[in-house]
Amino acid sequence: MKLATKDWIRQGHPWVWLNAGAVAICMVMVFGLLIFIAVKGAVHFWPNAIYSGLYAPPNQPAEYILGEIREREIVTAKRMREANVDIPADVEFVPRALMKVGNRDMTGKDFRWILTDYLTEVSEPIDAVVFERREWGNFYGFPVDIIEAGEALNLQPDVVWPELETRLARVLDIFSEIRDIEVGAIGRINYQIEQLRLERRAQELAGTLDSQAVAQIEAERADLDARYAVLENQLIDLYAQINRDKVRVKAISGATQEIALSRVVRAVRPNDLSLIDKLVYYISHFVEFVIDEPREANTEGGIFPAIFGTVVMVIVMSIIVTPFGVIAAVYLREYAKQGPLTRTIRIAVNNLAGVPSIVYGVFGLGFFVYAIGGSIDQAFYPESLPAPMFGTPGLLWASLTLALLTVPVVIVATEEGLTRIPRAVREGSLALGATKFETLWRVVLPMSSPAMMTGLILAIARAAGEVAPLMLVGVVKMAPSLPVDLNAPFIHFERKFMHLGFHIYDVGFQSPNVEAARPLVYATAFLLVAVIAILNLTAVMVRNRLRERYKSLEH
Repeated sequence: MKLATKDWIRQGHPWVWLNAGAVAICMVMVFGLLIFIAVKGAVHFWPNAIYSGLYAPPNQPAEYILGEIREREIVTAKRMREANVDIPADVEFVPRALMKVGNRDMTGKDFRWILTDYLTEVSEPIDAVVFERREWGNFYGFPVDIIEAGEALNLQPDVVWPELETRLARVLDIFSEIRDIEVGAIGRINYQIEQLRLERRAQELAGTLDSQAVAQIEAERADLDARYAVLENQLIDLYAQINRDKVRVKAISGATQEIALSRVVRAVRPNDLSLIDKLVYYISHFVEFVIDEPREANTEGGIFPAIFGTVVMVIVMSIIVTPFGVIAAVYLREYAKQGPLTRTIRIAVNNLAGVPSIVYGVFGLGFFVYAIGGSIDQAFYPESLPAPMFGTPGLLWASLTLALLTVPVVIVATEEGLTRIPRAVREGSLALGATKFETLWRVVLPMSSPAMMTGLILAIARAAGEVAPLMLVGVVKMAPSLPVDLNAPFIHFERKFMHLGFHIYDVGFQSPNVEAARPLVYATAFLLVAVIAILNLTAVMVRNRLRERYKSLEH
């Protein structure tokens, strides 16, 4: 038995089991983290029940409250006593709940902690309505009447809710039409007007602006102004229609308020929803989160611009980093003389991978933005000065900075792939009359393409999650225009953009309403992981196909 144990240890089985256990623990931790983030983020989209009750804590006036419970916890009674809450001496722990009460424009806060032991007459009123507004967050109350063009309709209580749903659907349709005109048609006209201004300024600087050119520019400007006037009249009519209806609502305190339906995103009675209705609401809310724009300082609405900006930046970065990394690796492995200088360069490349990312951001700001971008403006866009075109942080400089940050990964992975190509393959190609370049282009590089894809996968994984350098070279809290649109040249490398990583930082640490932003942080973090996973899986699929294609050549 003792001899068998020694053989078992000598053969390395304990280390195999230790490694397997470590991998299993890591997998459990990773998947546990993802599940935790997903569950916490999913809560943000589910229609929670609305509770009302009489809240009468010690030494405070009793009041009726209405809202949804977001979190429950048990705290020590000592902590409550320190907060001047009169808790009996024999009580050691006190349960409390975080309730979202909304109505920030009336009460000044969205959330409040309540001691559940002092909440009585608890009920779930069927007619309680949650108004999700474009500003000031949610409003919790009861619709009393509809106001049309300043006149109350004096509707019966059982008619108010169906009438509200009908009129809100009409308002949302008009709002969508207004957005199409403002962002689409008027946005394109404004872009064309700005291009005409820059064209005129460029001709002035070049000394080629004559009366004929001025007449042509003025004619085009007049045509654009006429089209703008037509759209402006349409907007005036649509705004008159959308601002016609209001709803009078009563808060649980008894105070009433008029809410313009043009400021409402949705109105829902959560306590009156069936399971199917809740699922429909959940899906629609999640889809809105993915495809809509943010509002309320990024704490409400969607994150589509951040998703779009992240994907576009990663794609541009990949297009830049791949050829540079591959060329550098090919030179170091195939052409450079192997000696002290080459070894020093390899050491330097490996060390670059350990440089803090913020250092790359500072370098990108100074070299790419100010030096190169400023020079490009002076040489090619003098008409836009003093407003910079490329001499300001933007998509191109952010992509170049991240390409510089990740190029060591691509170089190392590609070199490893080139090293694994058998020497006999190269010699066989040369023996058949191929030149060294032809051997490299037609044989060696295709066979090492899986290693290149591995380097690209690692680069994408690191670049997509970086935040610190992007804060200096192109990412902003809110970007009014996407870096890709229908205006020529369609991809606007000079524009600033939004990024999921920075969005998480902004909402989680810069938001004035931390409690409201917390579920959004989890949801955005889960989407960032999902975007990185999708990009990586796409690259992995391509790598696997290349690996299967050239596997037979390696043997």
